[in-house]
Amino acid sequence: MSIHGKDVKIFAGNSCPDMAKQIARHLGVPLGKCVVSTFSDGEISVSFQESVRGSEVFLVQSTCAPVNEHLMELLIMIDAVKRASAARITAVIPYFGYARQDRKAKAHDPISAKLVADLITAAGANRVLTMDLHAPQIQGFFNIPVDHLLGVPILAPHFTGDFIADGSDVVAVSPDFGSVTRARNFAERCGIPIAIIDKRRQQANVSEVMNIIGDVKGKRVILVDDMIDTAGTLCNGAKAVIERGGAKEVYACATHGVLSGKAMERIEASPIKEIILLDTIPLPPEHQSEKIKVLSVADVFAEAIWRIYTDTPVSPMFL
Repeated sequence: MSIHGKDVKIFAGNSCPDMAKQIARHLGVPLGKCVVSTFSDGEISVSFQESVRGSEVFLVQSTCAPVNEHLMELLIMIDAVKRASAARITAVIPYFGYARQDRKAKAHDPISAKLVADLITAAGANRVLTMDLHAPQIQGFFNIPVDHLLGVPILAPHFTGDFIADGSDVVAVSPDFGSVTRARNFAERCGIPIAIIDKRRQQANVSEVMNIIGDVKGKRVILVDDMIDTAGTLCNGAKAVIERGGAKEVYACATHGVLSGKAMERIEASPIKEIILLDTIPLPPEHQSEKIKVLSVADVFAEAIWRIYTDTPVSPMFL
């Protein structure tokens, strides 16, 4: 890609510096010089070591664990470049934390996703670029443009070709009703049928599989979701399609590998043969596994950044 005209600068917070370097490399620009550290009392310190006056600035920062620290880093970075007279500021958030708190599930609940959207806007961001929000309607929480990239166009090609062949023995399965649209999109790209797991959640991070809608008997199943957090839903679903549905093999793919709590323990003990994740959240050494393969999203974000920078449509990337 060729960057020209108004100065464009890519900076990274501490959550995903490797991805930011890859994005900058795809765009053919150097990664901006910025130091994000903490004072002795834990307060965050941000120091931009080059001018951003009049520049198009892209700040790359996933709000993954430690969520609050990475979110605060992003807010302070936005404020810093705003006060340094950047022409336009885009918050590039591969993984948007707090996205699951998008509504009042019971009385007196906060809507934290809306609060985070307000904070990012108030800090001075002019635009947000993100991928696979847990609830797509969160785009409406912002009063600034939001470009919402999809993970399925990156995940699906991994399974097309030799794995699927004619598709006669492969089924895409949504682990719950909330992921049906995503699983359907995946199935259409791969030319395979879809099934749905009907589950009933008893409490946060605990789910119970109730029924399987669709035929998975003797099939190779691909569970499709937006994120894997504690892996309870995923592993219960894998167990259900084999024990209740009679599936032959189980694979899985998801955009965000949160992998908190006992996630790795559950994954290793599950019948899942392989899990494909995207690197919107860096995979730490303790989460390395022969069952997990990670695909890069840097080139996709680089293209989206190039389109934003050149004022060309980002929407064709969603097709």
